Amino acid sequence: MRVSLKNIIVPSIPLAGLLIVACCGLWLSAFFGARIITLPSQSTTLLHNVQTYVAPNTLISTLLSLSFTLFNAFLLAQLNNRFTIIRTRTFLPLLVFMLLMSTWNETHTIDGSHIALTLFIFSLFYFFSMVRNKNNSEQAFMGSFLISVGSILINPLISIIPVCWIGFIMFQSLTLRTFLASIFGTLAPWILYLSVLLLLNPSYDFRQAFVITPNIDLTFSTLLLPRIIYIALITVIMIISIIILYSLTHSDAIDTRNKLNFLVLLLVAFSVLSLLFMSQFVLFLPIIALVYSLLISHPLTLKQNNFTGILFLIFCVVNIAYVISKYIQI
Repeated sequence: MRVSLKNIIVPSIPLAGLLIVACCGLWLSAFFGARIITLPSQSTTLLHNVQTYVAPNTLISTLLSLSFTLFNAFLLAQLNNRFTIIRTRTFLPLLVFMLLMSTWNETHTIDGSHIALTLFIFSLFYFFSMVRNKNNSEQAFMGSFLISVGSILINPLISIIPVCWIGFIMFQSLTLRTFLASIFGTLAPWILYLSVLLLLNPSYDFRQAFVITPNIDLTFSTLLLPRIIYIALITVIMIISIIILYSLTHSDAIDTRNKLNFLVLLLVAFSVLSLLFMSQFVLFLPIIALVYSLLISHPLTLKQNNFTGILFLIFCVVNIAYVISKYIQI
């Protein structure tokens, strides 16, 4: 029996709409199923203020997060289409992203992390346009500026800037000008933000604006068995996908290979950040979902055979089973 993803990779408009509606229904099931979400124990002052305006675990916060996710899914599709990360038309990145975000109900109320993801996607637009161009100081400045703005919401996000410099090297666009532009782009939002805080409250303690306290916990003692199994399975699926991806990159343009290598580097970097800041790992999940969706969709789209078809079915079943497991008391 042949398993084909052709109708999902390039679905009809009604089928594409049905798949998105199904993901939205899966998302809303977390709210109506009363799966309570616990906010991160460490949060920035600005993120805390954002969350006070929209109470967590309410219909409003759920719909607001869903709206952000739909918008970010749209940006993801535009990013892939503009820079041809996957060299053929495909619906998979959007579907995988929506499925992951619908499954990870921890992200359904952290509106600040969705804003940070939007800023991160726009930064990728700037960084990807730097490929083989050493005169892109503006792109280096703006990309770093947007990530730095996101770091005001999620302070550890600032740690990803050095990873972006490695990306500049991959894109053959690292010069003293682009490096300095990135430095200034990183500093500018924080100078403006702290200046405003100082004007509003001259006695404000600037140390309160920074929440970068590593909290490494590799015992996994607080994780339930279904979550451990789920993390292990999607990690294995990702590793298999990357192996297939690198077996196909010889057919991609050099610029596309560099972008894919950068995405793999970002996935590793954000996974490490999640381990270093376990108390805030939920805040990184939307960005991880974005990068994950692009990397897994590349081999599933370009290598259509029974194995990749079954791999995608396993991915879907694992996510749905994980959702169901949350209703079962262990």
